[in-house]
Amino acid sequence: MAIKEKELGMPRALTYYNYFPFLYGFFTNLGFKIILSDPTTKKTLVEGASLVVTETCLPIKVYVGHVLNLLEKGVKNIFVPSIQSVAPKIYNCSKIRGLPDLIRNVVRGEYNLIEATLDKSEKNLGLFEFLKQAVEPFGIKDEIQIKKALKAGFVLHNNFRVMMQNNLNFETALRNAKEGKVVINSKKETGEGINVALVAHGYNIYDKRVCMDVFKKLKDLGVNVYSAFQLTDEQLKDGINTLEAEMYWANQLEMTGAAGHYLKSDLIDGLITITAFGCGPDSLMIEDIKRKSKNFNKPLLNLTIDEHTGEAGFVTRLEAFCDMLFRKKRTLGKIAKDEKKAEKEFSYSSSVSS
Repeated sequence: MAIKEKELGMPRALTYYNYFPFLYGFFTNLGFKIILSDPTTKKTLVEGASLVVTETCLPIKVYVGHVLNLLEKGVKNIFVPSIQSVAPKIYNCSKIRGLPDLIRNVVRGEYNLIEATLDKSEKNLGLFEFLKQAVEPFGIKDEIQIKKALKAGFVLHNNFRVMMQNNLNFETALRNAKEGKVVINSKKETGEGINVALVAHGYNIYDKRVCMDVFKKLKDLGVNVYSAFQLTDEQLKDGINTLEAEMYWANQLEMTGAAGHYLKSDLIDGLITITAFGCGPDSLMIEDIKRKSKNFNKPLLNLTIDEHTGEAGFVTRLEAFCDMLFRKKRTLGKIAKDEKKAEKEFSYSSSVSS
């Protein structure tokens, strides 16, 4: 029997930060009402962590907490996709691939788990089939209608990406995209002050509770921050090539791709990577990034987070790293100024003697 009410709950975690603009455009075009879980709180973390084994990584614990929050809000239909593979032989980690099974086994209650599988490494499990699976429980089977909604999803997603690439913050870009607006930030990159690349997955830096609002903390230190969301797919893929890496993980572009691009950028003074404790794929990518960053003479700070991460220690490490970058830039600036002055004096003395 088809579900009559077109109301769909979405956890504000994990794949939300990459795919929500598209999914919002797709589902709302079909007449769905989208209900998001509340922003992450300490309660979200505690309740999510209580239902899974200790060794589970922080993003999964947060995700479980957000599902619980949706149930508390009275949401009966919860969208939990299984994103297996986003391109041929490009895979997600096992935890993201198995999200529906995880939620089904640890979260008790009366609700409909709306699951769909995207696996571009297999036949007949591409994006269109994924979307058909997602709306089938609601009795929607018209392929023309689904294709129309798919296009609406891409329009909203592309508008969101354009605004992010033009340095709008995540919340503002998403709000404008949902309202059908494209607002371009006229502020141009000047290279003044300290410019830092924040290399991390969206769910580790745009969830303010998880990352302790790292963007604001860096801004308060006078730092200009850049991330993978400011880059095009072409730039991210070029970054992978820069570090001579092989693509295997679905979210590798956010890490290795962004790192490769920013390591060779003259604009960027240093890199900060943020990874969740216990994340296997990230640990492999970070080791590769750290090893190859030495060839670019760029300072790199790696921060590891979990539900026990103390804010004081987190801030202290940020401050120390940024202070080092400020001192390095001032020193290099003074050297360049002295060299220019010496060159001018040499040129003058040569012309006099001749």
